[in-house]
Amino acid sequence: MNSMPTIAEQAAALRDGRSSASGLLEEALERINAPSGEGARAFTRVYADAARASARASDQLRAVGLGRSAIDGLPVSIKDLFDVAGETTLAGSLARQGEPAAASHAVVVRRLLAAGAVLVGRTNMTEFAFSGLGINPHYGTPLNAWDRATGRIPGGSSSGAAVSVTDGMALAGIGSDTGGSLRIPAALCGLTGFKPTARRVPTQGALPLSTSLDSVGAIAPTVACCAQLDVILSGQDGELPQPAVLRGLRLAVPVTLALDGMDAHVAASFQVALTRLSAAGALVQEIAIPAFARLPVINAKGGLIAAEAWAWHRDLMARAGERYDPRVGSRILRGKDISAAEYLDVLQARTSWIAEVEAAMADFDALVMPTVPIVAPPVAELAASDEAYFRANGLVLRNPTLINFLDGCALSLPCHERGTAPVGLMVAGRSMDDSRILAIGRAIEAAF
Repeated sequence: MNSMPTIAEQAAALRDGRSSASGLLEEALERINAPSGEGARAFTRVYADAARASARASDQLRAVGLGRSAIDGLPVSIKDLFDVAGETTLAGSLARQGEPAAASHAVVVRRLLAAGAVLVGRTNMTEFAFSGLGINPHYGTPLNAWDRATGRIPGGSSSGAAVSVTDGMALAGIGSDTGGSLRIPAALCGLTGFKPTARRVPTQGALPLSTSLDSVGAIAPTVACCAQLDVILSGQDGELPQPAVLRGLRLAVPVTLALDGMDAHVAASFQVALTRLSAAGALVQEIAIPAFARLPVINAKGGLIAAEAWAWHRDLMARAGERYDPRVGSRILRGKDISAAEYLDVLQARTSWIAEVEAAMADFDALVMPTVPIVAPPVAELAASDEAYFRANGLVLRNPTLINFLDGCALSLPCHERGTAPVGLMVAGRSMDDSRILAIGRAIEAAF
């Protein structure tokens, strides 16, 4: 679907001496610093000096046969909510300016560095990760690579992560996903994003949005790239999941909620994807999952995200509430009115909801649905209207949020025709089905 180099291709070029880590980094930095490019909006901090030292070290180790991992020497970006020792983690906000610096790296940052990744910088994001659109009034909004003349949203909250990859400023972007923050920008930008089962990747040192739902993963060119990064982020040794056999694979298309409100391009692209899967021998079946329709009711007062976000933000909002993006602050404040009993009600409802959804999925290998039901809208439209902003935000978050609440895992991979607006196909599974979903994703990617 895309022509961006993959981790495997770049790693092979490094091994064969056809490129160098220092050379790859300088190309990335040149794109970041290009006056006409998106670097100033995609990144909130660039680690040029540290990255150059890291790239030189990678080249020197490789010269004596010491490669640390498949991503050794490759440029990687990290979302602005991961702690880096000695820096204040701003999370796309002005409100945390002047707060204490982090004493140590986030766990995933340590793992990336140990694997030899060249960290090029911190990427921009929706303030405090609380929106699926990627609009940031403080640091600017990096524009989607598709139809840049119009100026369309990149998706969020991992907005800069996606743009750093589409624009060749990093080979992969590490981000978080609480309600779709990896899969939405991947879908809208024509990339692959993987949301693992939350507990598989440590969130220590990542500024939280919802401790019940936060997960850490990657946006990259391909499913195999995401799988390779997942091995490193999760700290799990082992071989990459190999592509599954599509023939006989049982794929369920949930008709409850997940197909509502699709625009014509998404609907057509999704139908073509299903046709291709059926032609490859997959057994594609529409099913009802009544529990999906109840999730908006369960979360009517803001749900786990609002309650847990308010618990974390209440002191900071008391000190610096006027510095918040009002569209983010208003959503956090909803959590102030959620009682302890109501919060416990949502937790209890989640347990029974998961059991019901898993029962509906029991006869299938995975769910497939559009990641996002619309193509990326123009930034200007959403910036100008609260009504348009919140309507679009609800639409893009709707399907991905189902899988976070399920405590499941999911990929978004491109399913549009080359040259048309990006559309993501979401492939989702139950909790801890990660290897299986990655294997299915690799097979679907090959079929496309």
